Amino acid sequence: MTRPLAKAVAVVTGGGTGIGRAVTLALARAGARAVVVTYRRSAAEAEATAAQVRSLGCEAMVEAADVADDAQVRRMAERVVENFGELDVLVNNAGTTRAVDHADLDGLTDEIWHEVLDTNLLGAFHCARAFAPALRASRGAIVNVASISGYRAGGSSIAYGVSKAALLQLTRNLAVALAPEVRVNAVAPGTVAATRWQPGLHGEEGFARRAAAEREVVPLRRTAEPEHVAQAVVGLLGMDLVTGEALILDGGKHVLY
Repeated sequence: MTRPLAKAVAVVTGGGTGIGRAVTLALARAGARAVVVTYRRSAAEAEATAAQVRSLGCEAMVEAADVADDAQVRRMAERVVENFGELDVLVNNAGTTRAVDHADLDGLTDEIWHEVLDTNLLGAFHCARAFAPALRASRGAIVNVASISGYRAGGSSIAYGVSKAALLQLTRNLAVALAPEVRVNAVAPGTVAATRWQPGLHGEEGFARRAAAEREVVPLRRTAEPEHVAQAVVGLLGMDLVTGEALILDGGKHVLY
């Protein structure tokens, strides 16, 4: 970024829990002036995260917005810019999934397709479009939170993997569309511990077994934490000449596929 991160105003969608919470707190610790935490359902968690942000000496604003709803996103963008006068950083972290076995094609209904794509793909586009004028004015940056499932045929469902693959392509397209003022990059985590997603999909014990087995073959022999993803997001925000790129965070597992 051409402006120091210490002076930044940032929006983190889905910023109250998991990876989003870690990113929100990392930005506050990096000295951001203000961080906006958005949520769809996790109001209490968003407020708790905002309180932590304020304890770090950073302004915080909590916004309810379903990123799948373009009208809600546009209204949120208006409130953010009206309140802070600018925006420097957008982290498109809000996402959803539904567990459907890849072989169960009939189980992957149109409803599930729309739910996943509307949030994971269109949601990121809605936010990028709504905040584009402010980001251009500040010569800011966007980081999209994708997934290793965007590169390979794995993950919780076909719809989820496709949504993340499309998000990676959206990252490249937006990097061109918003250049030269705005840089657009992505992070693509593999398995991430200490979030609600994996235990929700596999159960606490099931996830623990899967993570332990994975660590036996992952080159770095570690399972990523949300803070590792936040570290990558903050790193990309500081890379002035990098745009249209995606950084995989899976301890090196992808090099073995």
